[in-house]
Amino acid sequence: MVVVLGVVFGFLYWVFVQAWNLLAIAMGPAGDLAQHVLFGSWLLVGPVAVAILRRPGVGVIAEMLAAIIEVVFLGSPVGPLLVLSGALQGIGSELPFALTRYRRFGWGVFAASGALGAGLVFFWTAYRFGWYGQDLFTLRLIVQVLSGIVLGGLLAKVIVRALDRTGVLANFAIGATSSSDGGIPERRVR
Repeated sequence: MVVVLGVVFGFLYWVFVQAWNLLAIAMGPAGDLAQHVLFGSWLLVGPVAVAILRRPGVGVIAEMLAAIIEVVFLGSPVGPLLVLSGALQGIGSELPFALTRYRRFGWGVFAASGALGAGLVFFWTAYRFGWYGQDLFTLRLIVQVLSGIVLGGLLAKVIVRALDRTGVLANFAIGATSSSDGGIPERRVR
């Protein structure tokens, strides 16, 4: 399942790169901020994998696999450094779930997943591109973290809930749990 998610989201991430390019053009002089507006979309696979499989490390592995797909098969302009970014995104995205010992999957944990995934990789990217000391540094960080919360965290929860409701996840760890609201559970049942 981790490989399938990594491959599928690797291709989706390439689509998001195309959207980023279009948004950058549409934003004109502010186009440099387009990557921060859409950044959260590149965080989706980590929390989705963790919520479905409930195993340590699957979010990191899924993000790295998606990055490898982007680099090797789709020719990402970022190149091999994207794999390191994928690892940082995965670590940040998985950390809130790890802190709950992979037992809580509520909206707050997903939001924290998006915020930490976006925030952690932001500082690496800021170093690579020399954003430290720029006037837009704080704005970049705020926009990227908000995007992480909405597109990387909360949207991931919506995706997982939708998949869970179809029944296709019944044979995975998420399927062994129950929830009163029909969505993914807040706590794991033993």
